[in-house]
Amino acid sequence: MADYFNAFEMSPVPDGPDAVAPDPFLGIYAMPMFVKIPTRDLRASTDFWVRGLGFVDLFSIPGQIVHLRRWAFQDVLLVASDGDATPSGASLVQVFVSCVLGQVESVAEACRQLSPDSVTGPYDTAWRTRDIAVVTPEGAHVTFTAATPFAPDSEVARDFAAVGIFAPGDSGGGA
Repeated sequence: MADYFNAFEMSPVPDGPDAVAPDPFLGIYAMPMFVKIPTRDLRASTDFWVRGLGFVDLFSIPGQIVHLRRWAFQDVLLVASDGDATPSGASLVQVFVSCVLGQVESVAEACRQLSPDSVTGPYDTAWRTRDIAVVTPEGAHVTFTAATPFAPDSEVARDFAAVGIFAPGDSGGGA
């Protein structure tokens, strides 16, 4: 059995049903992970990611690359591409972005204003999140996902405990 431990303190994702989203993180750091997405229309893609999905243009090299960011460790690089953004046989780009419950509807509405058919949801998942699925102008599939309130006596909590994932402070060993 793995020795899991509670490490929520290192996450930039705020917790709780009334959590407030942090401002975009503008610091420069060595990115532990990022997504690189090719696009034929750098300007249109940047506009959608900024006005629809709430990212900021951290920096750009005109006509080549745009470094987008929301919270710490939510980095996306849009890169100019002359060819097909998804070469034959390649899989679609699929990105999952954490947000807070209060942002789900506003992000969905902002994206619908830019592209009416770009959003599916919101919908709730079995692992206690409320999500929206968005298809961006360059064809990336972006899911915004927010935790819903955790009920320690719920079926979800029992399902998590059955696979060794316990709520913080639970006597089962999760804290």
